[in-house]
Amino acid sequence: MAELINLTIDGVSVQAAPGTLVINAARSVGIEIPAFCYYEGLSLQAACRMCLVEVERMPKLQTACTLTVSEGMVVTTDSPAVVTARKSMLEFLLTNHPLDCPVCDKGGECELQDAVYRYGAGEGRFTHIKHHVDEKQFSPVVYYDAPRCILCYRCVRICDEGLGVAALGLVNRGVTVEIAPNRGSRLECDECGMCIDICPVGALTSGTYRYQTRPWEMRHVGTVCAHCGDGCKTTLGVRNGAITRANNRDRSGINGEFLCVKGRFAFDFVDHPERLQTPLLRTADGFEPVSWARALGHIAERFLEIKARNGRIGVVGSNLTTNEEDFFLQKFAREGLGAVGVDHIRTGDLPALVAALGTRSGAWASSADLYNCRAAVIVASDLSQQHPFLAFQLRANWRHHGMRCYTVTPGPVREDSYAVTALRAAPGDELAALESLREKLKAEPELVILAGASVRADALTRLVAFGDSLGIPVRYVCLLDYANSRGAADMGLLPDRLPGYRPAEGPGLALPDMLADPALDALWVMGADPLASSHLAAESAFVVVQDLFLTPTAARADVVLASASAYEKAGTVTSVCGEVQKLARGASVAGAKSDLEIMSLLAARMGLALGPSDNASLLEEICRSVPGYENVQAVLQGGVTPVVCPVWSGPQPDSRPDLIRSSEDTLFTSGVLGRYSRVLNSLSEAPGRLYR
Repeated sequence: MAELINLTIDGVSVQAAPGTLVINAARSVGIEIPAFCYYEGLSLQAACRMCLVEVERMPKLQTACTLTVSEGMVVTTDSPAVVTARKSMLEFLLTNHPLDCPVCDKGGECELQDAVYRYGAGEGRFTHIKHHVDEKQFSPVVYYDAPRCILCYRCVRICDEGLGVAALGLVNRGVTVEIAPNRGSRLECDECGMCIDICPVGALTSGTYRYQTRPWEMRHVGTVCAHCGDGCKTTLGVRNGAITRANNRDRSGINGEFLCVKGRFAFDFVDHPERLQTPLLRTADGFEPVSWARALGHIAERFLEIKARNGRIGVVGSNLTTNEEDFFLQKFAREGLGAVGVDHIRTGDLPALVAALGTRSGAWASSADLYNCRAAVIVASDLSQQHPFLAFQLRANWRHHGMRCYTVTPGPVREDSYAVTALRAAPGDELAALESLREKLKAEPELVILAGASVRADALTRLVAFGDSLGIPVRYVCLLDYANSRGAADMGLLPDRLPGYRPAEGPGLALPDMLADPALDALWVMGADPLASSHLAAESAFVVVQDLFLTPTAARADVVLASASAYEKAGTVTSVCGEVQKLARGASVAGAKSDLEIMSLLAARMGLALGPSDNASLLEEICRSVPGYENVQAVLQGGVTPVVCPVWSGPQPDSRPDLIRSSEDTLFTSGVLGRYSRVLNSLSEAPGRLYR
């Protein structure tokens, strides 16, 4: 490791690594140098000139965002010359900038506003008429007000460099120069909104947040995105119980400031007009809204009657519920009901990978590893569409560290643009294609392999054997579709496995077998929609569904219970990379109850003794009984997010290929939640398709 460089900033002794920019060296000791164009991780622009500093023995002021530290350097960040320069730059930036802070959506969060309060002159010297152009709408979620733009180029760089989309650029010259979209007057892109949140002023604004409220009028709730399995932290702006916006500007999660279109805009399913807000009981005339007491009483009576005659009850869990809810559901099913089957809709063969890796704790890659690894192979996944944050991490790694990427996919993917080698392989033929890369991969110092849903069963065993044969450290990610797909498997929503992948006594029926069983007496479905693409053979079975909407499965039910979404409850979830994070309640929807509360009330109605059913007690039980989750309580105290490394014991898992059913969501689809997001469905890019 290179020796640290010693310098002085505003009289403070600072040590920094070689190559560190002065602006970052100052921040490391709490000295803030203002800058509009600088953004960590993007190319250097030096466009705004707000970061000018004095450096001893240099004749002119220097830009701290492009100047690297040197031994013995003496920097002054707030001298009279610096303050005068910053005042002049602000005066210049405000030449055409409209003074509409009272109506600007960035009011109270504007970096230009903050700088003017700190350095701005009381009067301007420019008296000519401001150049004005009308506001433009680039897409349903992105608006652009050119007079507010200070041409820092952050939006252009994040779209081009950070995401690889290049949807924004510049047109015109001089006073008429402005940001423009890539398809005439509209955007054709990921619609992620990164350009909005990275904008230091109110030039780019959100179509869902415009003129709704002010930052100080909202309650800011940090939680985890309800959509894909990448585990992005999102901060919900909540006013009067309703979600107004979502972002992660404080960079407090594993994703930094990154959010895709679903994380930033697709929270609107919460208040969709078709949202269930009361239990429904089937009658001869259809569904009848009933009280919770009547609905739960009816379910308890039927379950007890079926259980008393040793009837057959199947239980289907969810990829969207919390770890605590999944853990309690499998306990309820096994201990309370004696269910013949416990399963969930599996979107990747995680049990097969856990079995193949056995007890190797260092073989699981975290999302941070994707930013730091030396090489990566993407197998059978359109990563930028199916796992946008993981794709963002790999792209940043390639830009910052020169990571070497390989792709083995059925069709073209965005990662091909910077991959060392891009191969095409039909589903099921991925390992043969990987074999052709053997010599290249053996030459890498380390490797991360990301495996999609078509790599399943014994193919995952052979994939791990291939990794072992390379003779280098190899880590793995099993790509899964939804917010808690990883947690559902870890918590034992499997027919042959208890929480922590411990063998179950007398393995039960898998999901396809439950649906195909004509003798099934009851089916309890919590937060899933298996009948959207399957048929229930037991036509007379008593069906109970807990969900947010009247899905095809709910439409077949005898009782439908209105459940709360991830944005309306507490608990923990586990990302595809094994990071355990906590949910916090943001929105509130009248009439809906969390799945854990529903199960607790039902257990009480049935007289079942299943132990404590609150989140804290269940998490303690998970820590005690689920290998890999021993330290996850740290997340509740705001500690470092632990990475779960599961272990396998006992016989090999069921390797039937029909147990894995990925939804193959794009950036603009998200299962049931995506179908009820008005924003996603309003975008011209939706629904999109993979491998194009």
